[in-house]
Amino acid sequence: MKFRQLLSVATLGLMATVAQANDYPNKPVTMLVPFPPGGSTDTLARALGPKLGERFGQTFVVDNKAGATGTIGASQVKRSPADGYTLLVSSLGPFVIAPHLIRGVQYDPAKDFDLLTVAVQAPNVLVASSIGPGNSVADVIAHLKKNPGKATFASSGNGSSDHLTAELFWQQTGTSAIHVPYKGGAPAISDLLGGQIEYSFQNINAVLQHIQSGKLKALAVTGDKRAAVLPNVPTMAEAGVKGVDVYSWQAVAAPKGLPADVKTKLHTALVTALNDPQVSKRMTDVGFEIVASTPEQFAKFQAQEFARWKKVIETGKITAD
Repeated sequence: MKFRQLLSVATLGLMATVAQANDYPNKPVTMLVPFPPGGSTDTLARALGPKLGERFGQTFVVDNKAGATGTIGASQVKRSPADGYTLLVSSLGPFVIAPHLIRGVQYDPAKDFDLLTVAVQAPNVLVASSIGPGNSVADVIAHLKKNPGKATFASSGNGSSDHLTAELFWQQTGTSAIHVPYKGGAPAISDLLGGQIEYSFQNINAVLQHIQSGKLKALAVTGDKRAAVLPNVPTMAEAGVKGVDVYSWQAVAAPKGLPADVKTKLHTALVTALNDPQVSKRMTDVGFEIVASTPEQFAKFQAQEFARWKKVIETGKITAD
């Protein structure tokens, strides 16, 4: 093929790409959630979808592809075309935790996605059930030191945010306990309420109603400041435990290689949707904070979180089994 022909082909390809970006979106967009329906990430996706649809005049469909701590869905997004028609809406797990726990993960979270925004974040909260001795963090630490390796802490699964927060708490306080993993947050909370488990570091939005009703005791939040929905509950630092500032977070990404114009359109639309009064209230009422970061801020934050949880997992010799 002659140079002039090659140039013509390249020019046509570039024009097609530009036209595609300018026309985006011209068909439904899939928002893949790598977890079952009903959880925090699913709730976020279903709040954002209609607002994105209104902005673009297209349908944004939530598709739940659960399994393997979110890595099955994340791998599917990685293999999807980088055209903006498949988005990953996920918690921190697939981005910064699962790659340290699961062998043979089929993606590199730092290289295989175009990071769009950290959408929301929320601290975890240390809650005690009716059988959990004590009314403060100091009481819990005293109980754990008096009964090493005996107290029970529930989590929504191995490698979850609530599991790793407990591991970090034990590491920082020189204590130990029994980790009891469940297949999701709902059964873990059910056994907490039933008095089968003593403690848990739960996502604040998942247990807020039970704290407000008095069924669970909130002892401390893991944020760097008190939670607006629990203003009388101290932070972990205020309770005397340093280094347990932890946020669970949800973010949006896409397959690597998005056209720049599509990436800009999506980020702008996501930030606008997150700051929509209806969406913002829906999130903040249950304890979330709106983040709406830039892609650059997301990348920096991901690197920090990736290194942090790698250290916690290695120190605690934690596995996904």
